[in-house]
Amino acid sequence: MSETIASIKAALKEAASDDSRLATWRLDDRKGVQAAILAFDRRQKKLAEQEAAFLSRFALEEPLWAAGYQNIAGVDEVGRGPLAGPVVAAAVILPKDFDQYGVIDSKQVSEKHRLEYVQAIKDEAIAYGIGVVNAQVIDEVNIYQASRLAMKEAVEQLQPKADYLLVDAMTIDTDLPQQSLIKGDARSNSIGAASILAKVTRDQMMADYSREYPGYDFAHNAGYGTAKHLSGLAELGPTPIHRRTFEPVKKLLS
Repeated sequence: MSETIASIKAALKEAASDDSRLATWRLDDRKGVQAAILAFDRRQKKLAEQEAAFLSRFALEEPLWAAGYQNIAGVDEVGRGPLAGPVVAAAVILPKDFDQYGVIDSKQVSEKHRLEYVQAIKDEAIAYGIGVVNAQVIDEVNIYQASRLAMKEAVEQLQPKADYLLVDAMTIDTDLPQQSLIKGDARSNSIGAASILAKVTRDQMMADYSREYPGYDFAHNAGYGTAKHLSGLAELGPTPIHRRTFEPVKKLLS
């Protein structure tokens, strides 16, 4: 008795490219089976492309591993543009066999997948650290220097310590050898992992602040100047987590 179309479709959703049943299913001339096979092949092609792109993003780490560096940390920050909240940085040391193929710059990953990947990053990383610099310090030293401070804090938390840094578009005040890479979060898996960790950490912080300071919609805007945020700012005034040197917050205080 032949398998039902529904059972084949269900099996194909879980099947790997080397599944021995594929040869039989490909010979099945029922339209439903052939449509399911076509969908399966499309998924496999997409996965193969994703895997190849992921492996290419270890091109920066591989020569460093070959040169003897064992703990290469990717470093990135989020939160330079918002009107409220901290700037958050993360540093991540990935193992050579890390295989979460979807890890890349957090801006290219959906919130659902960021939450999935961040747990895998925490579980599989050799080490990770998080640096947080609040709005008061941002106002004192400026956002660029605050970002560097957050990055340095994240790096200093790493255990074991990093022996080389790949940093997204900035330099860190440290004696460790480092490379500053434009769009590094899309070029290096290590920086991409740091980008995701920093983004998820900061988003959760802003969701917590939304309960502490209702009326600004922080849970949905992460402190950026959306219409709801600006409306709350005009009605309620700045909170302790607003950056007083940023417009339009600065204008409200003058």
